[in-house]
Amino acid sequence: MAVKPLYDRVLVERVESEQKTASGLYIPETAKEKPLEGFVRSVGPGKRGDDGNFIKMQVQEGDRILFGKYSGTEITIAGKEHLILGESEILAVITE
Repeated sequence: MAVKPLYDRVLVERVESEQKTASGLYIPETAKEKPLEGFVRSVGPGKRGDDGNFIKMQVQEGDRILFGKYSGTEITIAGKEHLILGESEILAVITE
């Protein structure tokens, strides 16, 4: 199934959370918090400006991003959890 976000929406796949702590203790699945970063898998065309043209998106496919804890709508695609976020819900792009 292919999902293409509309307007200024972004499809994000969460990054896997750590399996153990820095001291070597394994974290049970029930105690893990969902990570607040992910990879952009697909982007919409952007918002429409006053002139009717699309305003270019600040993120693009493949970017690693940070987003808020309660941001977006969770969906499942091919057994993996994804989020659909508005571009304004993205806090930062991670560059290395």
